Amino acid sequence: MTTPNAVVFGVSGTRLTADERVFLRDADPFGFILFARNCTDAAGIRRLTAELRDVVGRDDAPILIDQEGGRVMRLRPPDWPFAPAARDIAGLYDQAPELAVAAAENLGRMFGAMLVDLGIDVDCAPVLDLGLPETTDAIGTRAYAADPEIVATLGGAMARGLMREGCLPVIKHLPGHGRGAVDSHKELPRVDADLATLRGQDFAAFRALRQLPLGMSAHVVYSAIDPDRPGTVSPTVIETMIRGEIGFDGFLFTDDICMAALDGSPADRAEAALSAGCDAVLHCSGVLSEMIEVSGAVGQLSRSADSRWTRARAARQKPEGADIGELAETLAAQFENGI
Repeated sequence: MTTPNAVVFGVSGTRLTADERVFLRDADPFGFILFARNCTDAAGIRRLTAELRDVVGRDDAPILIDQEGGRVMRLRPPDWPFAPAARDIAGLYDQAPELAVAAAENLGRMFGAMLVDLGIDVDCAPVLDLGLPETTDAIGTRAYAADPEIVATLGGAMARGLMREGCLPVIKHLPGHGRGAVDSHKELPRVDADLATLRGQDFAAFRALRQLPLGMSAHVVYSAIDPDRPGTVSPTVIETMIRGEIGFDGFLFTDDICMAALDGSPADRAEAALSAGCDAVLHCSGVLSEMIEVSGAVGQLSRSADSRWTRARAARQKPEGADIGELAETLAAQFENGI
């Protein structure tokens, strides 16, 4: 079996178009990522995930989704269970730490069981960015807290819950988006904190959870590390900080390269990210013309990326069979008053 190419694509709708099917069969992407536009009812999602794997001929092609809780959930009420935002769980931690840790793990278990049942095996969560006064609203309540110890405790509990149900977590956004004051979907954030501050605060939760199998980069300039390039395309940020100081040796996805924080064509962005040390590129728009361009710019997974993915896949646990309804009722009861 050939090694797939180092890209994860989004697709345009709830079924593959004829053109997408032909393209994806030839492009052989590493995996796929789903958005609300791809998600109907459970039967429709199962049909799509099976179709995606069938078109590349790999039953183990990873399928990702952003299912964090709060406002970032592709599967939402009323069709899917309520889930609190990270900041709400941290609010509960202030009152009852053990209960909050249990809630974070239960949330991970609920999401893990939901997603695996639908054929989705990677959840792009938890967010380990700090929640600071200057943090852009694009992160906002997705961040647990300003205290990295709380972030690591609750993020680690959510990741543990996901893995208990056979779903791999993705820690994001390495090495930290919390000091970014603007939305990287729209413009390039620049963080001017000194290196001692970044090491002592922003990197701390990522360092504590560096053993987790998957991560996602940040489209953020850290002037104390590389004043000229966003982290996603900076070899200094990736090799010296993420791989070196933080010690994360898991599989590293880019954040979506369609975001306005990055310069250049889609192909330029993909090439730069892979050259900098990311293991695979996320291209999420589902725009076929861009996908064709990106496909021409990426090669197969590198040997190191393939090794990291092999380790990540081995970390996936056999699902314990969480009762989704029971966990949803417990979480709703804990958070119905906006705790």
